[in-house]
Amino acid sequence: MRNWYETVDEKNPSVVSSRIRLARNIKGIPFPKRMNDNQKKEILETLKNLLDGISLDGVGTLKYINMDALPEEQLFAMVERHIISPDFANKQGPKGLVISENEAVSIMLLEEDHIRLQVLAGGFHLNEAYEIAKKIEGILSGGLTLAFDKQFGYLTECPTNLGTGLRASLMLHLPVLEMSGNLSVIADSVSKIGLTVRGMYGEGSRSHAALYQLSNQVTLGISEQAAIDNLSAIATQIVQKENAAREELDRAAVEDNVYRALGTLKYARILSSEEMMNLLSSVKLGISMGILDISPELPMSLLVEGQPYSLQNANGRMTPNDRDVLRATMIRERLG
Repeated sequence: MRNWYETVDEKNPSVVSSRIRLARNIKGIPFPKRMNDNQKKEILETLKNLLDGISLDGVGTLKYINMDALPEEQLFAMVERHIISPDFANKQGPKGLVISENEAVSIMLLEEDHIRLQVLAGGFHLNEAYEIAKKIEGILSGGLTLAFDKQFGYLTECPTNLGTGLRASLMLHLPVLEMSGNLSVIADSVSKIGLTVRGMYGEGSRSHAALYQLSNQVTLGISEQAAIDNLSAIATQIVQKENAAREELDRAAVEDNVYRALGTLKYARILSSEEMMNLLSSVKLGISMGILDISPELPMSLLVEGQPYSLQNANGRMTPNDRDVLRATMIRERLG
């Protein structure tokens, strides 16, 4: 089973990943901010018994992880792989995580809500991710009574999630729109129709490697499927704009930029994470445009595995300089 960053959608290479997130709470129990530690431990035990060991087609067996036992490197490496949110990683007190074998499913327990169910897939596969999410929601609702109001829908800690409790998002690789400055115009336009453009790690983050998250903002007065369909339609239009912009580029200049990036990655002895991401973005563009004959999965795999905590989780703690040396070595070896 492959992770999301090891999968490329050949029909839509600009769509890096699809994510469905459902926020759910248990009826009659305070939101996490108002719970004491004993209440939190009871809820974690209930959810562990309900979810741990369940097997699902396409994602494998779900496993409960005690977050208190995780070292810092492993915890924040999960953030870098988009398995958990930065807020969840930094949150103190009892919390739990249920995760599938291929990391496509991750269920954060006692983040902002009792349950934050996420399904993450490589490429443009929102509907497939949604189907898996609804199967797991069915398991939850079969063993629990979820907090739901006939007028307002699913009840959540934050009013902006009230209603469907659904956040659908697509991670898009948009180097040419970014370079031309048109992305800010697009972001302003989509905000008027209930969507938002954010950085690589969602709200409050900035873009790296020309990677942007496009997601829905409206959760009240709209069905889950309508929100997904709307997001898909707008994402398709944005990708078409990116592809059209690529056709207008000076081919020789693009090839020069792509091969310079590849050369640096192949021969550099020290690489910061920021430089690595920018260079891999150029290589990914070169592969998409048919300039480079390299495995299309490689840029995103290297980008994720070359992140600071992911490197340290695999190789032990090290100084920033040693990390930059190791990152360069790993990339040289993988590129051959």
